[in-house]
Amino acid sequence: MKVLVIYTHPNHDSLCYSFLQKILQGAGENPKVKEVQVLDLYEEGFNPLLVFNQEKRRRDMHRDPDLAKYREQLLWADKIVLVYPIWWGRPPAMLLGYMDQMFAANFAYRDGKGHFAEGLLKGKSAVCVSTMKGPANYPLLWLHNAHKILMKRALFGFVGIKKVKFFEFGNMESPKGKQAEKLEKVYRYFRAVG
Repeated sequence: MKVLVIYTHPNHDSLCYSFLQKILQGAGENPKVKEVQVLDLYEEGFNPLLVFNQEKRRRDMHRDPDLAKYREQLLWADKIVLVYPIWWGRPPAMLLGYMDQMFAANFAYRDGKGHFAEGLLKGKSAVCVSTMKGPANYPLLWLHNAHKILMKRALFGFVGIKKVKFFEFGNMESPKGKQAEKLEKVYRYFRAVG
């Protein structure tokens, strides 16, 4: 199994970075994991802005040479892991900008006959590891699970990725947030996942 970890947090002293380290530790001890690549969007200086004009058309985004390396990473990976905070009920703008550009037509999906597109990233799986300051049930009770619906249905399901696992951790700025337990849970998952 080849694992691509997309890390989206501007601070390497963050809890998200600690989750990244636990993912790498667990995957490193997992005999089923052949190779791991990490894409740190902030460190990479990834440009999340969509630009469309006379030279750069939306319909050609799937072959934009500036994004070729990132397309190769997504095609290479069997498992795509996203690590990010939840800000304002959704992933950071940096990650949304990555998704806008990378999950493009004729790369991640193709318009089908009828109402639904054909997902071109079938056979892959995804894991979302996210942290938030608010209570763990906030996204479910107050936002009607908008974050999970966005990630599972609107993004991954649309491009053919049906198997999506969530680690959505709340109360992460509280001294009672059980951060060590949650870090251990993520580590154990990646040590054993197949």
